[in-house]
Amino acid sequence: MSSPTAPSAARTPGRQRPAWAGRNYTLLTGAAVITNLGAHGALVASAFAVLEAGGSGGDVGLVAAARTLPLVLFLLVGGAVADRLPRHRVMVAANAVNCVSQAAFAAMVLLGHAQLWQMMLFSALCGTGQAFFNPAAEGMLFATVSGEHSNRAFALFRMAVNSAGIGGAALGGAMIAAMGPGWVLAVDAAAFAVAGVLRAFLDVGGKTEPKESGGLLADLREGWAEVRTRPWLWGIVLQFSVVVGVVGAAESVYGPLVARDHLGGPAPWGIALAFFGLGTIGGAVLMMAWKPRRMLLVGTLCVFPLALPAAGLAVPLPAWGLCAVMFVSGAAIEVFGVNWMSTLHQEIPEDKFSRVSAYDWFGSVSMLPLATALAGPAESAFGRTPSLWGCAALVVLPTALVLVVPDVRRLRRRAAKQVASGPRPAGAAGAEPRPTGPVARVAGQERALAPQPVSGPEAGPAQNADTPRAEPAPR
Repeated sequence: MSSPTAPSAARTPGRQRPAWAGRNYTLLTGAAVITNLGAHGALVASAFAVLEAGGSGGDVGLVAAARTLPLVLFLLVGGAVADRLPRHRVMVAANAVNCVSQAAFAAMVLLGHAQLWQMMLFSALCGTGQAFFNPAAEGMLFATVSGEHSNRAFALFRMAVNSAGIGGAALGGAMIAAMGPGWVLAVDAAAFAVAGVLRAFLDVGGKTEPKESGGLLADLREGWAEVRTRPWLWGIVLQFSVVVGVVGAAESVYGPLVARDHLGGPAPWGIALAFFGLGTIGGAVLMMAWKPRRMLLVGTLCVFPLALPAAGLAVPLPAWGLCAVMFVSGAAIEVFGVNWMSTLHQEIPEDKFSRVSAYDWFGSVSMLPLATALAGPAESAFGRTPSLWGCAALVVLPTALVLVVPDVRRLRRRAAKQVASGPRPAGAAGAEPRPTGPVARVAGQERALAPQPVSGPEAGPAQNADTPRAEPAPR
């Protein structure tokens, strides 16, 4: 994969950034930071806007679901569009949709005329923008750095956006208390506008013309062929459809209930969520220096700690114990995310990446609405503690099954010269060098498993898409 960046990681005279952090990478990172600052505060503000308009907790859920449903419905189309059209134009158009929808939402709240169906409509428009933005954004980011520096570049990107998310949530909470939710939504709309302007200045050089194809359906079939021929890929997508669902249910449904009943209120849970964010930053710092050879193996092993928060809530641990396990799980998922992104950068053909990414996003978030909807009935049927232990088990079991796939254990990081020669075709043998065949290819996309605040795109199903998926994200 070609890159517009210089090959040397050293800083050049008069520059304040590494030589590999070229113009496009800097613009993408800056735009992602801006949208994460606005979006994380807006997620909290939208909930308070519904409540201030006289809505119930169920109404808050309806507005959140209105954002998630279009994301699931249009992700595959968004991935195909992002591979057919210039990605920076798709990103700018999605930012414009998000800006208009959030501005209208803010205006209704500030004028005191917000009705539930209107808030659901504008949330749905924002989710639709996410569906088109997410695959295009990831495809664009992967095209900005060379394989030699991808690990450090992806880690720095994720550290920047995670830090912005933590700061945005804190700043948004303070602004809601001082000025009300409407102004926070207005700031988010402005953030989308600024980010769209920055992305309009991306230099795509000779890559502005899309590759000729046989149509949208043909593109979707070609993307599916990339997925189905790789057992490790669809295996990990299935794994995360379960993991994202149960982690989301544990942290967005059971976490606040445990905090209310055993920790003294929402404040300790909010602090625990902040420690998850700090853990993601710590994991990103680690990955700026560490380049494990078996990327998928290391990444998959780091999914197991995501069972710790559900187990800690089942005990339940005191507040300091929950903070510790949240920090560990945040660091672990960041290690997975950077290794996953590096694997994709090494293995996926650039002209098919957005479509494969869309299938991955679709699979990863598809079970989240069902899992959160079933959390309450599961508690009534089995009890809260057994349900939480079940969530922990449903993280461990599919992750252990994924390790059975040979390529997950064997795929190795290739030298920069090998990466430059291009990805192997689908179905290539073996994930590590063997006498009988080349290195197996990997496709897919990172998952944002960031916990729900107390969501592309702009991350997880209800997250800013620039947020590395966490978080339920993307994922």
